[in-house]
Amino acid sequence: QGLTPTMSSTSGPSSGPLSTTAYKLFAGSANPELAEKVSEALGIPLGKATVGRFNDGECNIQLGENVRNTHVFLVQSTCPPVNDAMMELFLMVRCFRRASARTVTAIVPYYGYARQDRKTTARVPISASDVAMLLEAAGVDRMLSVDLHCGQIQGFFHHAPVDNLHAFVEHVPFMVKEIIPSYGENPIAIVSPDAGGVARAKMFMEALTSMNVPNISLAITIKHRVKAGEVEGMNIVGEIKGKHCIIVDDMIDTAGTLCKSADSLREMGALSVSACCTHALFSGPALDRIGKSSLKHVIVADTIPISKDVEEGSPAAFALKEKIKVVSCARLLAQAILSINCGTSVSSLFAVSKTLG
Repeated sequence: QGLTPTMSSTSGPSSGPLSTTAYKLFAGSANPELAEKVSEALGIPLGKATVGRFNDGECNIQLGENVRNTHVFLVQSTCPPVNDAMMELFLMVRCFRRASARTVTAIVPYYGYARQDRKTTARVPISASDVAMLLEAAGVDRMLSVDLHCGQIQGFFHHAPVDNLHAFVEHVPFMVKEIIPSYGENPIAIVSPDAGGVARAKMFMEALTSMNVPNISLAITIKHRVKAGEVEGMNIVGEIKGKHCIIVDDMIDTAGTLCKSADSLREMGALSVSACCTHALFSGPALDRIGKSSLKHVIVADTIPISKDVEEGSPAAFALKEKIKVVSCARLLAQAILSINCGTSVSSLFAVSKTLG
């Protein structure tokens, strides 16, 4: 069922409880499944567009319908292959601009290059800022993303407002309904993987508290890294012994750090360890590592499509079947589109619904 108010995807303002304007929803090729779910939630069809490749690999894009004087919303995650998705996003925005769209809102559930948000050594780019410059130069009027790696990325956009939604709004009700009842009366520890993720973990804990989940505490891991993705040792700030631990983070890349953290928490006395992360990059050996690890559940969003091309009977297949649970953020994105198009506040989308139905 679509969300209300229902709005026309073709022409003219539609009637309804709120004042709305005509808009259309388009999608790139990075995550068509998520775009279809957003389309279903809104109750409108996806706009017609050819998004393919020429023989030499160049993007082949052509709109199949008129967008003149229309508010356009474009769904395109910049997920692997990142550079292809980024160029496709750039060219589609330019295509809408040349076709005289009134506004273009880029819905980028996963914002690529987000981890390069500052200079950590000499003579390197600040790629997160440079991507923002590229999108604004293309003509993006507004940006909508989910769980940016760091909040300051919003400030890299100097002209386009940025709405940074949080997947925990969908994850927490799922956890309360499907996972936490198995914990019984045992206490829960929400674990931040580093100091930079404390605010995210705290919001997750407060959301669980708002849904009347008792006995919750916060813990922080302090990792000693040899290099990126490789951890030598780990210390814990907070009490996790005799508790069910939930690691909260924004993304899983190769899962090396996550799995080592889970194993270490179990060794320190945690009753069980689960993870709740937004972006499932699952690069390289990630699925195999999750399948072999002590992680009980891994809850992720559908901001990035997950490859099911794994060998039957492998640890990766076990992870996909038994451990990984995908909770869609399509309804959250659809509600944000409605709010933006209606000119109403999106602040209500940062609160967890207490209704589990």
